[in-house]
Amino acid sequence: MIISWNITKECQLKCRHCYRDAGAKQKGELTPAEGKELIEEIAKAGFKILIISGGEPLMRHDVYDLIAHAKAQGLRPVLGTNGLMITPEVVRKLKAAGLARAGISLDSIDARIHDDFRQEAGAWKGTIAAMKVCREEGLDFQIHTTVTTYNYKDVEKITDLAVELGAKAHHIFFLVPTGRGKDLEALIPSKEYQALLKKIMKKQGEVAIELKPVCAPQFVPLAKEMGLETRFQRGCLAGVSYCCILPNGDVHPCPYFPKRVANVRDQKFSDMWKNAPLFKELRDANYTGQCGACEHKSSCAGCRARAYAESGDYMDFDPECIF
Repeated sequence: MIISWNITKECQLKCRHCYRDAGAKQKGELTPAEGKELIEEIAKAGFKILIISGGEPLMRHDVYDLIAHAKAQGLRPVLGTNGLMITPEVVRKLKAAGLARAGISLDSIDARIHDDFRQEAGAWKGTIAAMKVCREEGLDFQIHTTVTTYNYKDVEKITDLAVELGAKAHHIFFLVPTGRGKDLEALIPSKEYQALLKKIMKKQGEVAIELKPVCAPQFVPLAKEMGLETRFQRGCLAGVSYCCILPNGDVHPCPYFPKRVANVRDQKFSDMWKNAPLFKELRDANYTGQCGACEHKSSCAGCRARAYAESGDYMDFDPECIF
């Protein structure tokens, strides 16, 4: 089970697709003490991997203490970062705290496209430098790419760059129109979506690093149809074996699914995870429309965030479905 905690909304970038609309620091962030209590509740609920992200998580001063506490609770702490604050000293502190891996965002092999997407000149150069520092200092890292009409033709080339730089994985996030992404008309058409998923699955057989489409749950049944082995057994995990916690303690089924479950200041997270009606509804999987009748319902589950963004009904069909 995996959980994401956006520990801050503060970020030095204003990325065009940002689901959290990050930038300025939000009032009411969980305090260091509340954060440590939350980590204990996350472990109690049975989660194994804690993704610490933001905003830019390295902008929060107690990030190293939070990582160390997660490690002490038996969790596997990993980081989601734009990489621009990563230096040899930062990497050494992350390793000392117990960080297992850093996920670093890279959206193009072309610096101009990446910098425009991130709205920061020099961002590409800084991100590549961060990956090289991680490699030199012995911290495992993986590359995160958000797929849009700007870069979908270059995804395989980004995978090749990931291999060249020494990344352990390339996770490929398909855009969900939420946050600032609602104003970004960059969803790739269904035909290209299907073709890209097939290319990614084929590419997996050609490289030694892990490739994982994210917010593209159809890849699980598609891999089976193509006769390819994958360790992933279910597409959409929202509310089933995954959820997200916002900087102020609000809980959502996933980062791209802005439906509030409750707040960890009002209810113990372990109780919420077990008993919240929204989580139970998602686990019952009584989908409507095409998803409800689909033979791949149990292995795919459709993207609940895209269904919600499209119609306001998170149990409705996934509008980007390739089946």
